[in-house]
Formats: sequence, structure tokens, C-alpha cells
Amino acid sequence: MNKVILMGRLTRDPEVRYSAGENALAIARYTLAVDRRFRRDGEATADFISCVVFGRGAEFAEKYFHQGIRIVVSGRIQTGSYTNRDGQKVYTTEVVVEEQEFAESKASSDSYAASHPQQNAAPAPSMPSPGAASADGFMNIPDGIDEELPFN
Repeated sequence: MNKVILMGRLTRDPEVRYSAGENALAIARYTLAVDRRFRRDGEATADFISCVVFGRGAEFAEKYFHQGIRIVVSGRIQTGSYTNRDGQKVYTTEVVVEEQEFAESKASSDSYAASHPQQNAAPAPSMPSPGAASADGFMNIPDGIDEELPFN
């Protein structure tokens, strides 16, 4: 049986694309930051899980999901691989979402958003090293390293 249930916060707004053709299908991708149960050296750690959802679920994510909200998803884990521009084989792992729902009230979500302002799109001059935890307990992953991540 291949079944996964996750609860976490969106690391950024979902990216939504539509397939080509007469019956365009919405495809949404987002990353969930899922807290680990145990802390390493007293610090909270999180896993960053790539998720993909199709059709009406993707349209729902596009309309209602945004960075920082806590959601619950259930689905299945799917692995794959491809060869990147440099000729290296890249392995991928993602959750294909079958169900998704809010895990907190709008008031709680708004409260969280107010206490965790979004970072600017431009990187700060003194960016913490990749993998270093920020003040909110999430790891900082610089933009542009998508090819190096095992879950794209």
C-alpha cells in the first residue's frame, strides 16, 4: 500500500500550470514544510516535501492556498528520474495529492502570517548558508537550486 498523510505549512504560493490541448488540466505544485517530531540539538527541524495535485484540486489550491497556511494532504508517493542539462541523472520523489484541506482556521492562518512576514523576492546580501535554520525554524533554501533537490 502506498499512502501518505502530511500536515505542514506551504513554503510559498502554489505554482499552477495548465496542460496544452482542448481540455486543459490544471496542475499545481507546492512544497510543504513538515515539522519533525524530534528535535536535533534542541532545534526544531523540518522536511520539505514536494506535492503535485491535478484538476479541480489544483484549481482549489490556486484559489485558496498561499504561503504560510497549514494544510493536510493525503495521497501517494511517486518516484521518478530524468537526465538534466549536464547529463546527470536526477532522482525525484513527490506526493501525488488525492485529498487536501485546511488544517487551521482563517484567523489562525492570518495570525501566523502577521507574525511571519514574507521575505522579499530578492535575496538579502548576507544570505544564511543553505540548510541553516532561520528564526522561524525553517531551513533557508536559496532560489535556483531546484535541479539539485531530490524532490522537484
